[in-house]
Order: sequence, then structure tokens, then C-alpha cells
Amino acid sequence: MARGWESKSVEAQQEDASARTAVAKPRLTREEAGRLREKESLRLSLQRVVQELEQSRNPRLRSMLEQAQADLQRKIAQLEA
Repeated sequence: MARGWESKSVEAQQEDASARTAVAKPRLTREEAGRLREKESLRLSLQRVVQELEQSRNPRLRSMLEQAQADLQRKIAQLEA
């Protein structure tokens, strides 16, 4: 008898979870999804550049990383606009 109640409870939990995720995530067009992926990729690159900049002591490398940081920030701003 416990098994029957347990499986029904699991089934109800799965239905609730699928209903919540369906409501929480609006459908994106291909263009919006591509833009979102690109923005996330740029954010990850920016995070890596900032970490490298914090650790770098070489002035030439720091200059290059600062330029890369500014470029990534500019690209992210363009995608958000």
C-alpha cells in the first residue's frame, strides 16, 4: 500500500516541477537565444580577463588585458541595448 501512495506522490511532484519550469521560462526566438548565448560567452571571457588582470605583473600584458576588458564590456553593452 505504501508503494502506491509513494508513486502517486512522486508523480504529483514531477507534474508540479514541470509546470513551474514551463511557466518560469518564456520561449525565446532563435535570435534572442543566440544573443543570450553570445552575451553569456562574453561575460565568461570578461571574467577570465579580469582574473588574469588581477594576477598579472607585466605592464605589457596588463595593457593588453585592459584593452580586452574594455572591448568585452563594449560588446556586452551593445548586446544589452
